[in-house]
Amino acid sequence: MTKRKTYAELRQEVLNRYPSGQTPGGVSVDDIVQLKLQNTYDTHLDIAREMAGVMRRDMAEYDADPSKFTQSLGCWTGFHAQQKVKAVKRLRGTTKGTYIYLSGWMVAGLRNRWGHLPDQSMHEKTAVADLIQEIYVSLRQADEVALNDLFKELKSAGSEAERAGIIAKIDGFESHVVPIIADIDAGFGNEHATYLLAKELIKAGASALQIENQVSDAKQCGHQDGKVTVPREDFIEKLRACRLAFEELGVDEGVIVARTDSLGAGLTQKVPVSQQPGDHAAEYIKWLKTEPITDASPMREGELALFQGGEFVRPVRLPNGLFPFKEGTGRARVIEDCVASLRDGGADLLWIETDTPNVDEIAGMVAEIRKEVPHAKLTYNNSPSFNWTLNLRKQVRDQWITEGRIAASDYPEGNELMKSDYDATDLGREADDRLRRFQTDISARAGVFHNLITLPTFHLTAKSVDELSRGYFGDDKMLAYVKTVQREEIRRGISAVKHQHEVGSDLGDTFKEMVGGERALKAGGHANTMNQFAAE
Repeated sequence: MTKRKTYAELRQEVLNRYPSGQTPGGVSVDDIVQLKLQNTYDTHLDIAREMAGVMRRDMAEYDADPSKFTQSLGCWTGFHAQQKVKAVKRLRGTTKGTYIYLSGWMVAGLRNRWGHLPDQSMHEKTAVADLIQEIYVSLRQADEVALNDLFKELKSAGSEAERAGIIAKIDGFESHVVPIIADIDAGFGNEHATYLLAKELIKAGASALQIENQVSDAKQCGHQDGKVTVPREDFIEKLRACRLAFEELGVDEGVIVARTDSLGAGLTQKVPVSQQPGDHAAEYIKWLKTEPITDASPMREGELALFQGGEFVRPVRLPNGLFPFKEGTGRARVIEDCVASLRDGGADLLWIETDTPNVDEIAGMVAEIRKEVPHAKLTYNNSPSFNWTLNLRKQVRDQWITEGRIAASDYPEGNELMKSDYDATDLGREADDRLRRFQTDISARAGVFHNLITLPTFHLTAKSVDELSRGYFGDDKMLAYVKTVQREEIRRGISAVKHQHEVGSDLGDTFKEMVGGERALKAGGHANTMNQFAAE
């Protein structure tokens, strides 16, 4: 991590240039020092380089102690990201172990020019880089606002001891900037297109890129049907494209997350050419669904044949030209995908997209991967596409029946388990306890270094606006806003309750004073209604 200069070091450096304490134009040395310290990063490429180092150190700590996993929430605006990081700092006193996930799903659904789109890579490529840029602008502004508040305290300090204490806080200030894991989907084109887009994401600040092994022009959300994977050689080339982008831009510790959708993907678009037994193509082709070539079912003009097991067979081909894999082969393909991505593609982390949140299932796959690559680590999607309540309650019910703790008739089998009637039951409480422990369990048992939720702010925004609207347009009117929003902001210490200050009003006043002195027309006077929250 780059060591930042202290207040004293910077002040002496500027004083050496301007011994009088002012520039020829009358700008104060102290004001220059403040602005230099508030500018926590010069460029977003600097952010990418430093945050890559943060992730590498976190990964090493996790290898030594799997309880030290990391977490993120998916954010679709800079403000969401800023408020999340502020909340973590308020709760823990540090941002350590906290990242931001930038979801391609949310960019497609909420951040493109063509309306709400499904997660199928139809949005503009540049929208992802634009969002990374926006998030880091917001996080850096949070730094500026917080440091400006400390400098205001410094100016009004009454003693040298008080000044020293505030300067120590300035020197020890922890930035709101944290690593972003950015979703590059399936690369938005061929390997060269992937490389070009990767560079834009890195220049915007991304220290980690997550790329999936689907066909770029047939990409589907990981929790939808119809997924089509690419041969492993093709995917490895895109992993190398990402690595070259990192290396070219000097982000030597850049992190690549290789995602496999093979568990739920039953189709491929391309039959690769096998050059020798056991190569990537042969290992991919062996899972294709085939049928025998017989007198009753001979080869026809234009059909494809494969030589497998000492005979020619015909791969099944669908009317759309796609080739299906054999049923039940997804797990084996996932394991081979992951080993190839780590060993031959140079990936740093894995992402296995699953259809249910099951610790045992994921742990079993990771155990197989680690036979080949001992320190394999995962990023896991704690997805809102899972019905978590129903899944965990079913898991508890099935286990308890197997163990003889309950009879099958004690609890219903299907969706009825979702009813609130079961919230306070032994089964409901056990399921909630497992939810509370889920990330800890999956990190300890299944090699999950990073736990994320892809779409939480999408669902939270929908729920929160619905909650406020129900009351405001219903019977409660203003009480709905005060009770569900403002009162909670005040009592929890959420800084955004002072919304003018949150977006930099005091920051602007400070700058006006720097250049205008007593002539500054400031917004933070007696008539500013934010003063009503001064005591909070």
